[in-house]
Amino acid sequence: MTVEITKLPSGMTVVTDSLETLETVSLGVWIKAGARFENTDNNGVSHLLEHMAFKGTTKRSARDIVEEIEAVGGQLNAFTARETTAFHATVLKDNVNIAIDIISDILQNSVFDQEELERERAVVLQEIGQASDIPDEIVFDHFQSTAFPSQPLGLPILGIPEIVDRMTRDTLIGYMETHYTPQQMIFSAAGKLEHGAIVAMVEAKFHNAQTQEISLPMPASYQGGDWRKSRDLEQTHFVLGFESVGFQNPGYYATAVATSVLGGGMSSRLFQEIREKRGLAYSIYSFNSVYSDGGLFGVYAGTSEDGLVELVPTLCDELLKSVNSIEDIELDRARAQMRTGIVMSLESTAARTEQIAHQIAMFGRVLPIDELMDKVNSLSCADIERAIRQLLTSNPTIAAIGPVNRLASHNDIADQLRAG
Repeated sequence: MTVEITKLPSGMTVVTDSLETLETVSLGVWIKAGARFENTDNNGVSHLLEHMAFKGTTKRSARDIVEEIEAVGGQLNAFTARETTAFHATVLKDNVNIAIDIISDILQNSVFDQEELERERAVVLQEIGQASDIPDEIVFDHFQSTAFPSQPLGLPILGIPEIVDRMTRDTLIGYMETHYTPQQMIFSAAGKLEHGAIVAMVEAKFHNAQTQEISLPMPASYQGGDWRKSRDLEQTHFVLGFESVGFQNPGYYATAVATSVLGGGMSSRLFQEIREKRGLAYSIYSFNSVYSDGGLFGVYAGTSEDGLVELVPTLCDELLKSVNSIEDIELDRARAQMRTGIVMSLESTAARTEQIAHQIAMFGRVLPIDELMDKVNSLSCADIERAIRQLLTSNPTIAAIGPVNRLASHNDIADQLRAG
């Protein structure tokens, strides 16, 4: 495993990880622009642009793009996140040049045909509608918007239907010209490769040397609050959360471990107490969404209307207990889970490609595995307790959909947490 980084004259960063025992290569471009770089006039543009990039270029039709990559057995895909958008592929090592050519083409020569735009807009609107029909998905959008109201970080990644419905071709082109510049791009690759050869191919294929002053996104401003919607469902989908910390914060690693201890698996505190011991939820887990300058910790649970009455105070009690009772065995389990996750990522070229691109975007460098584990191994139970205690100082965010009439008020839940 050998990580190498080159900054091209255009401003694009190329990072590779050579994994000699493999026969495949995963590669792609990560653009430092996602839903967080939008506003209420163009929310959803990053996601719609991701779709439209595959709908034809000056060199290839939409069908040509998929047929050419699949003719060599490759896979081509993309995704939109809050702070990045990625276009990536996995191919056999001998077909790297084809994948680079296609990705460079769709990022520089997309035509955004009006008829294709209308068709793909309809597809995206269906995607938004489908997500709205799935309560254990849509509750997270409302959780996000309640935690970060009136700011881009609270906007949905898929977009708001009425905004997507009126989005024009000029909006897509303008957004791409502003954000899809080499300075905002990270070309990442992992697998059986030679760094110099990758650099040469990328430099030959990416001709855009445009420089553009990029406005930084609005700083994260966590507020917290309450959103609940009564819907005739079998279960209530409930999320309780708090302000977390960003990647650059010294408390990031302790918070990541705390998330694992609290609800990161079947042996976690919340799973054992709420599902195994009390049978109050089929699904319960914790998560920690981390951004460049902030974060959002949360616990999701799906439960019945009756179960909700006992689940919420039990969840609050478990969170409060944890600030003074983390045990070494729990910390060791969390460390083992993180270590396994890191090692497993090294066995997947796609996971490793995303990991190193993400680290370049967030830290400006690739973090050595030993450094990551040293930071995790240096944590004590007191560090984990301190991280949880810090989470609970913020105004809670509550989001719930389903039978919610018996859900305690935001003030009552906040008071219970403060009383602890």
